[in-house]
Amino acid sequence: MRALRPLFLLLCLMAPTAFADGLYQIELIVFRQSGETLSSSQPAPDDWAVGAMPIAGNERGTALNEEAARLSPGNGYQVLLHKAWAQHLGAVPEKSWLGTGNEQFGHFPVEGVVTLSEQQRLVDLEADFWINRFDNDGLLTGSERVRQKSRLKLGELTYLDNGSLGVLVKVTPN
Repeated sequence: MRALRPLFLLLCLMAPTAFADGLYQIELIVFRQSGETLSSSQPAPDDWAVGAMPIAGNERGTALNEEAARLSPGNGYQVLLHKAWAQHLGAVPEKSWLGTGNEQFGHFPVEGVVTLSEQQRLVDLEADFWINRFDNDGLLTGSERVRQKSRLKLGELTYLDNGSLGVLVKVTPN
C-alpha cells in the first residue's frame, strides 16, 4: 500500500491538467454593412481550412436571434452567417471551420476558421472569414475577407469591426 502512495500523489497532481478543458458554447454572426461590396485582390485560398476541424456534429441552437434580427436590411445590414456550436477549450488553441451555403469546388459562399483558447477566464479568438463570389460555372471569382484577433470575456458579446464587414461573437461556459 505504501508503494502506491507516490503513484496516487502523481495522479492527483496530473488530474487537474487532464481535465482543465471546459465545454463552451460559441456563437458567431458574420454580417455586412449595406452598401458597396468591397472586393479582395485575391480569392480565398484552396487550403483555407487547413488544420481546422468542422463544427458539424457540434452545432447548437442559436441564442443571439434578437441581435441577428436587428442586423436586417431595413437597418442597413445583412447577416451572412449565424452559427452556434459546442467546443472544448483549453490553453492550447483549437481551430474550427464553418461555412454556409452550397459548397462549390471546396469553397462556400461564406467560410472561415475560428481559433479559440482559454486563458484564465478569458478567451483568445482569431476569426478569419472569406465572403466569396462565384461565376455561373461555380468557379471562385473574388472574395472579401475579415480577419481579427481579440481577447474575449466569457459571457460577453463582442463586436469585431473590419470595414464593411463585422463579426459578433459570444463564448459562454456550458
